[in-house]
Amino acid sequence: MKYLFSPRNRFSTWRQLWLWLAEAEKGKPYCPLSCFCHPVSVARLTRTELGLPISDEAIEQMKAHLTIQDEEFKVAAEEEKRRRHDVMAHVHAYGQVAPAAAGIIHWGATSCYCTDNADLIFLRDGLDILIPKLAVVIDKLSAFAKQYKDLPCLGFTHGQPAQLVTVGKRASLWIQDLLMDLKNLERARDDLRFRGVKGTTGTQASFLQIFEGNHDKVEQLDELVTEKAGFKSAYIISAQTYSRKIDVDVGNALGSFGSTCERIGIDIRHLAMLKEVEEPFEKDQIGSSAMAYKRNPMRSERLCSLGRHLQNLPKDALDTYSAQWFERSLDDSAIRRISIPELFLSADACLILLNNVTSGFVVYPEVIRRHVNDELPFMAT
Repeated sequence: MKYLFSPRNRFSTWRQLWLWLAEAEKGKPYCPLSCFCHPVSVARLTRTELGLPISDEAIEQMKAHLTIQDEEFKVAAEEEKRRRHDVMAHVHAYGQVAPAAAGIIHWGATSCYCTDNADLIFLRDGLDILIPKLAVVIDKLSAFAKQYKDLPCLGFTHGQPAQLVTVGKRASLWIQDLLMDLKNLERARDDLRFRGVKGTTGTQASFLQIFEGNHDKVEQLDELVTEKAGFKSAYIISAQTYSRKIDVDVGNALGSFGSTCERIGIDIRHLAMLKEVEEPFEKDQIGSSAMAYKRNPMRSERLCSLGRHLQNLPKDALDTYSAQWFERSLDDSAIRRISIPELFLSADACLILLNNVTSGFVVYPEVIRRHVNDELPFMAT
């Protein structure tokens, strides 16, 4: 997840997007008679599907330098300092290592072709990282619930001992909520589309210009790049950006998961306080600098802390969406570079903690039975 949102992956993804755009604008050579045995003139062989004059050498140089190298960061940083424009700084840096393509990189595109399409790729790939991890946690908790389905324990309402439940039944409450989170994340991922090849205000006017008004070619270009990026479809309507409502949708699913994390963490902390259940305790772990014997539920406390942070992050997406002006304003840019990675990194950290805790729950049946027996006389009334 850290690599997904790293500068190297971000700017390398921009390069991949530029390559896909160039490949699609160029198209592939074809024989108009679809017959390899028929003698075809050189002129016919060089005709293309979309037909922009992009050389094979340009494409090959772009392919050879898809991953940005350390020294190229310096080139881009110097250019951005001069131009005050990050995308064009990276167009310049890419053109330095792919000189045959320097004149056609970013042809017809606006900056959001790179930034927004890349963000949609990161949203999709980030969810693809989280969803299997969440499924693993659910599977481990399910095994725990089955193992302890018949171990009676005190149920609590209003924070007071109530009727008996079982250790396994209580865990099933957590599982049910996590399954809702899994469904939310899968739905958010499946609903994602690509921004695709849109112009500066979403009208594709710049692409209509370079294709001399041929709307069919512009639509085909959009479809080709969308397919190369691994999306089933692109949004039909966009402004300069994809709608920030999409960030709200994904953010709400992740924020809801954050609330589940805190809820589960609080339950574990209370059970640890009662000495009924413990987190895994490592061989050389100590609980306190002054009281080494303590069994502090540190992972669950951290889970609550990060889960609480994750719950609050969707507010950034809500505020950003509601504050957009017409076809776009730039006050969304800086905050999204912080809040979107934080959403995914926080969710990933929560899943690492949940996986660790559910991998080694320690249950103390005798303590649980003692607590049950202490309350039985009151329950009998």
